[in-house]
Amino acid sequence: MDCDSHLVGPTLSSVESATRVKEGEQSPGPTYASPFVTSDSSRFRSSPGLKDVASRTYGSLLAGESTRRWAIRGGAAVVIGLAAGFLMTDWRIGVTVGAAALIGMIVHYMRRQSEVPRWRTPSAAQRKTEAQLRVMQKMGYRVLHARGIPGGNGQIDHFIVGRRGAFAIDSESWDKRLPLRNKLEKLYHGRFSKNERIDEALEEALVAERLVSEELGREIKVRASLAIYGPGMPWDSHRLRGVDIIQGTKVRKWLRTGKDRLTETEIEEIYQAALKVLPQRY
Repeated sequence: MDCDSHLVGPTLSSVESATRVKEGEQSPGPTYASPFVTSDSSRFRSSPGLKDVASRTYGSLLAGESTRRWAIRGGAAVVIGLAAGFLMTDWRIGVTVGAAALIGMIVHYMRRQSEVPRWRTPSAAQRKTEAQLRVMQKMGYRVLHARGIPGGNGQIDHFIVGRRGAFAIDSESWDKRLPLRNKLEKLYHGRFSKNERIDEALEEALVAERLVSEELGREIKVRASLAIYGPGMPWDSHRLRGVDIIQGTKVRKWLRTGKDRLTETEIEEIYQAALKVLPQRY
């Protein structure tokens, strides 16, 4: 019995001393690794959220895609230059042709660029008008694209305010094989009446005019227009049913025909009011 107590005593004592926590000290805890927690669990908890990781990953994919596309364009320009130089037996001609091809690709890319988000690609007509409006922005004009009409499904493709006034432009691409005719205050594209589309553009501009005027506390005018690409026209711009029908390539010229004379302060006030009352569509 003494022998047994001698064996058990030290064992219990050693267990108690091993598990006793002194005052003011923290137990080191067991050193066994849990089968459900990895050694990297703390790093996982302190790592960015899945949403942030996904966002960075998507951004890096876009950047990588852009780099890949420019690499392809550069390679294509080199191939074109080599082919031209080989055919003409003059390396200088090859370099010139390759450079011209690359410049052409850059111009095409810039014209296709849009302020509308990537996931909502604007129409070809909207991109063409937007490219013209970039020049006007350098001249002090303020521009908003794809603005919705509160309480309805309408959209103003481009809202512009500058020294010559405020404008609402809808861009349309119509079949170039069909002529445009103005007959008794009605616009026909071939045998199809376009009066309904004209009336929609006028209604959108009038709603924008009312909302911006209410926001500013004074009356302003918003000039409605349709910029049409495709069919030939006997005019650069023609006013019909309260809407200016513009040849698509003449948008900048038309903007300079406004009768208003706005100061820089008025331009900024109208722009900020439109930004507030005309929600972004996309």
